[in-house]
Amino acid sequence: MVVESSYPDLVINVGKITFGEGNRKNLQKTQREQEKARVTQAACALLNSGGGVIRMEMANNDEHPVEMGLDLEESLRELIQSSDLQAFFEFKQEEGRFYIFVKCWSSDPFPEDSSVKPRICSLSSSLYRRSGTSVLSMDSREAFDFLKKRKAKILGKEYSREVLNVIYQNLNNWDPADLVFQKDHLEHGEILPFPESQSIEFKQFDTKNIEKYVKTIIPQYVSAFANTGGGYLFIGVDDKSRKVLGCAKEKVNLGYLKSVIATAISKLRVVHFCSSKPGVEYSTKIIDVFKGGELYGYLCVVKVEPFCCAVFSKDPKSWVVKDKHICSLTAEQWGGMMIDPDPDLRYTPESLWKELCSERKGLEELINRQMRPFSRGILILSRSWAVDLNLQEKQGVICDALLIAQNSPPILYTILGEQEAGGQDYCTRTAFTLKQKLVNTGGYTGKVCVMAKVLCLSLGSNAECLEGAVSPIDYPRSYTLGNQKQVEALLQALVIVLLGFRSLLSDQLCCEVLNLLTIQQYELFSKHLRKNRELFVYGLPGSGKTIMAMKIMEKIRNVFHCGADRILYICENQPLRNFISNKNICQAVTRKTFMKNDFEHIQHIIIDEAQNFRTEDGDWYGKAKTITQRVKPCPGILWIFLDYFQTSHLSCSGLPALSDQNSREELTRVVRNADAIVSFLQEEMQVIRNNPPLNIPPESLEMLLEAEWAPSIQGSLMIMRNLTMQQIVTFVAETCNFLFKNGYSEKDVAVLASTTREVEHYKHELLRAIRKKRVVQLSDACDMFGDHIVLDSVRRFSGLERNIVFGIHPRTPESAILPNILVCLASRAKQHLYILWHGDC
Repeated sequence: MVVESSYPDLVINVGKITFGEGNRKNLQKTQREQEKARVTQAACALLNSGGGVIRMEMANNDEHPVEMGLDLEESLRELIQSSDLQAFFEFKQEEGRFYIFVKCWSSDPFPEDSSVKPRICSLSSSLYRRSGTSVLSMDSREAFDFLKKRKAKILGKEYSREVLNVIYQNLNNWDPADLVFQKDHLEHGEILPFPESQSIEFKQFDTKNIEKYVKTIIPQYVSAFANTGGGYLFIGVDDKSRKVLGCAKEKVNLGYLKSVIATAISKLRVVHFCSSKPGVEYSTKIIDVFKGGELYGYLCVVKVEPFCCAVFSKDPKSWVVKDKHICSLTAEQWGGMMIDPDPDLRYTPESLWKELCSERKGLEELINRQMRPFSRGILILSRSWAVDLNLQEKQGVICDALLIAQNSPPILYTILGEQEAGGQDYCTRTAFTLKQKLVNTGGYTGKVCVMAKVLCLSLGSNAECLEGAVSPIDYPRSYTLGNQKQVEALLQALVIVLLGFRSLLSDQLCCEVLNLLTIQQYELFSKHLRKNRELFVYGLPGSGKTIMAMKIMEKIRNVFHCGADRILYICENQPLRNFISNKNICQAVTRKTFMKNDFEHIQHIIIDEAQNFRTEDGDWYGKAKTITQRVKPCPGILWIFLDYFQTSHLSCSGLPALSDQNSREELTRVVRNADAIVSFLQEEMQVIRNNPPLNIPPESLEMLLEAEWAPSIQGSLMIMRNLTMQQIVTFVAETCNFLFKNGYSEKDVAVLASTTREVEHYKHELLRAIRKKRVVQLSDACDMFGDHIVLDSVRRFSGLERNIVFGIHPRTPESAILPNILVCLASRAKQHLYILWHGDC
């Protein structure tokens, strides 16, 4: 079967199929079953993947249209568990082809019981249960109901391991089957003093192939007992007369029989909703059977204990389309899709939710208990919502959780490990700040309040701190989120609050310019600092490394309650150092200054543009690591931002070997540059990847394969060659004059040459040419905030940006790094890039 990609829908081509009742009856059974399996599998995959079309070539050559065939129709009815095929399928025959149009799966056929809504369809659930003396296979509706109830019992602690043990102990106390299980021998023909029941099954040995027979019955019976309170499977007893028959000793290998049973049970699929995650617990007993005082043979008994969650005989027969392939679902995937928490109330981020629940016993139950009254919304977890809002973290807070749900005002929960003073004040202050930001930053226009509620894990599942209830003010009903539209509007405002940051251009434009973090950047910002004390962050050009460095320093200040004098920012060039220093969030120095001084009070270090560092003044990395690790047992933060594509020298950088950079993250989404500039960057970066300089580890360049180039603003790229010096300065002057007339200012422009010597070479002529059109000032990049055009070298402008960049003859004595220099140059320009080459290039 092939998932075809040339259609605006999911279209599965299952090949040749025979149609028509008479034609299908003439097929050999094997072929008929194979064709039916292909059609059913494709239908199931489409039902579970949003719907689509099954395309088939008609193997028969009938001149007139024919019916599908009863066996094919019956397989589709079995799949959807309904006699109404039209509910999900429509059929069309056309020029030797047959099409089945498949609707997306839903619970529409089951309106009679809205509580039973299987979320996926399956040909078989592979779930079994005991009913009286029978083993029954659960269909999708029964399986959904079983899993839903079993999970609810687990969450409600009604089926804990302790309860299961009590149940089984009680079972042993009154069940006579256990008395037989304890025996070492029985008599041939002896009648057992109990019949088959829900917990007891009698089977005889199949003497033709004992091991194969046992291997066949074990999955169904053991899983059924495990799912229905436990029980005993007696092999070697007549089910009607209850006589012990056993199996003649010469016909069975006991060691091999036990191995077959153990292997069959080990292959059962288990799905857990609890945290203990045990396997299927069972015992196998071989009982000697005597006849006339002589050992005749053996009786085999498998004692199965009740299982806490769900046991599948094998993976369900259910499929989905994933990445243009039809994939079968594992039991765990199937169980998760079937009964995951109602998507109308989600817990996110899921990874943090799982991490928190694994760290703190009882946290999942506590939060789930609080969420039960709510639906149609989202619970957003954070280790500290205060830090997310640029407030200080509070010690003792396990996490904060913001509930945004329909028919409720937003509620901020603070969960403490132990009850302590100040918890309610912290939660209230955080909720107030969030409310202010939702309106002032996020732009939410509806009536809104954020309730503050403190929970204490140590007080148990009903815990609520004694400091206060949700809010001392009884807000009007209009402050609740009355419908899904209001929920979505508030979530949109929240996205802006969480992802918003002040642009680097804000200071230059004397106004607040709001940009948004990418999801990659936000995930990096959200990392647990105490668990990620040393981290190497690779970022492609334009992916926002310097922005993230500043955001992380703000977070360090709030998480560790430290001032700017405890945080050190290190870069290679003075212009970037000055730029960061003006933010007043840290001490900022160049690498050379760092190597000259002691920095006794520094606890945390952020290093930016590290690919351009060198070891000429000593081991900067070793010194930085020593400083951040001198406070034991709680070392400081050392995060290093770099981009090997922008390496502008051939010397040793002093970075540890790639294999020693144990903790690494990547920023691969490029968002800063205009589309035309991005295309140029892609070409030059590919050149570097194909032929990297010797001081760049080739493996570090593989991240280019993961690059995402976000659609950007309109811009331009112009490359001009064979120019004289006078032509270059004239072009710069005339282009600037044109841009200034169209709304740009001197603060938007940077003119970058290859070296500081060439900067001086061009400065006088360039200033004279520009001033013929307009009175302007030129200055180097050390003063990024003045009203002037920046004139500096490509290397000294590293880490900075302007809307318009002129690159004057960006050559380098080392030809091996010319592509790197071009990447450095191009990545500095947001909208317009002009590369002007001398005639001797």
